[in-house]
Amino acid sequence: MQQGLGNLDWIVIAVFAVILIGIIVWVVRQKQEDSADYFLGGRDASWIAIGASIFASNIGSEHLIGLAGAGASSGMAMAHWEIQGWMILILGWVFVPFYTRSMVYTMPEFLERRYNPQSRTILSVISLISYVLTKVAVTVYAGGLVFQQVFGIETLWGIDFFWIAAIGLVVITALYTIFGGMKSVLYTSVLQTPILLLGSLIIVVLGLKELGGWDQMIAITDAVVVNDYGDTMTNLIRSNGDPDFPWLGALLGSAIIGFWYWCTDQYIVQRVLSGKNLKESRRGTIFGAYLKLLPVFLFLIPGMIAFAIHQQNIADGGAGFLPFLENGVANADAAFPTMVAKLLPAGVKGLVVCGILAALMSSLASLFNSSAMLFTIDFYKKIRPSTSERNLVRIGQMATLVIVILGILWIPIMRSVGDVLYTYLQDVQSVLAPGIAAAFLLGIAWKRTSALGGMWGLISGLIVGLTRLGAKIYYTSTPDAADSTFKYLFYDLNWLFFCGWMFLFCIIVVIVVSLSTAAPTAEKIKGLVFGTASEEQIAENRASWNYWDVIHTVIILTFTGAFYWYFW
Repeated sequence: MQQGLGNLDWIVIAVFAVILIGIIVWVVRQKQEDSADYFLGGRDASWIAIGASIFASNIGSEHLIGLAGAGASSGMAMAHWEIQGWMILILGWVFVPFYTRSMVYTMPEFLERRYNPQSRTILSVISLISYVLTKVAVTVYAGGLVFQQVFGIETLWGIDFFWIAAIGLVVITALYTIFGGMKSVLYTSVLQTPILLLGSLIIVVLGLKELGGWDQMIAITDAVVVNDYGDTMTNLIRSNGDPDFPWLGALLGSAIIGFWYWCTDQYIVQRVLSGKNLKESRRGTIFGAYLKLLPVFLFLIPGMIAFAIHQQNIADGGAGFLPFLENGVANADAAFPTMVAKLLPAGVKGLVVCGILAALMSSLASLFNSSAMLFTIDFYKKIRPSTSERNLVRIGQMATLVIVILGILWIPIMRSVGDVLYTYLQDVQSVLAPGIAAAFLLGIAWKRTSALGGMWGLISGLIVGLTRLGAKIYYTSTPDAADSTFKYLFYDLNWLFFCGWMFLFCIIVVIVVSLSTAAPTAEKIKGLVFGTASEEQIAENRASWNYWDVIHTVIILTFTGAFYWYFW
């Protein structure tokens, strides 16, 4: 079980780097004169590029480190968030026609068309804050951690290697996004996705071989009881009294967070809006949904395999497979990089390092591009509407730079949450998602939803969410605080149940305010709400799918159902 990289690994990494540079040079030599080209890749992407890009953008560090870590620490509990291919189908079948008809670049822009300019600004602010605090910081933090584990280097030139790896990753990715825009993200994700899938598959196979097979993994993890109700690591559906993942909360919470992320988040929807037409966009989401069935097996199961090898190793009198934290507990977040470092042969290890680098870069690049686009189109263009297209692209590049710097500055604060990376991420998202999900869902489902109703739904969600986060920070640092109703609601209440109640609260706010204010005009909501499409729009939508699309949709839903049945 060797650690570090051999000569063959470095050769593989060098070849990958050359191919990547080749793609960027080719993209840069293509014209990108206007912002539609730079941000959406010219709206001419095929379904393969869209599906691969959705998947590559989604598979960030929270999967490579966090999901395997979640598998190693709590077993199947976090699989609810990952077996969500069906949510991408909702994006393709339900939301894409509305987004395409409205001819928007960004999700805040869609809210402006449906509600008012204030709704657009509120969503832009929430999105940019969440990008910097969660996605940029978490991805960069995890990138540094992965490379520190894989290369086996603690310090270099007297500097903690974590920082060299993290900042190096950011600089490389920022350069490739700034010069290449959306096209470079789309084309390189076509290269990155197969590498990552292949590398992870090899890890699963070698991990099971090391352990003694699938049945051995299930036997070891099934023997570990995780709560007072007899549930084990292999149970996906756990007792409603489980302190972390009660089944009702997990189903509701993962659905609300999933709906927000897959159907309304700029980060994902931007990939779909770059499609040639409705048919390519929808097929891109179906392909993306197929790919989304894989992370549970490629990232969460390896975490469970690493845990089982660790348990087996200790039972046989060894020192354990995973590295230990200072408190003597096995470091679950190190599960995936440890398997890369200890199980993979030379050459393959280099290929998987390329896959990890590709996933981190793809997630960061998508983030940089999405946040630059939000800032440029939702803030700058509103203040200076006469700005030339070329200048808009330049402003977008400068915005990318600022977001990168803010993300890096947040990392020292983030390092204190490294041991609960995936849970931290879902926790923050669980208080950001409900207000946005309520505004979008009622916006396209109910004609009566008024501009002020949607706007106050977003505002109430933001206020309640920030209160919950503030309370969490305060009560975590003052454990002897007196009990109160406020403490119970905003701190003690299970985070998944809180997410469900918060979603219901935001829905009620939207409905009450809508019924108390003027209804939108028929012209305002034409084509943006169910039942308002014109005959041509209905015909165009019907012409964009056939029975094959329906068959593939049914296959994905059947597989999801079978997964729940097996791990029930």
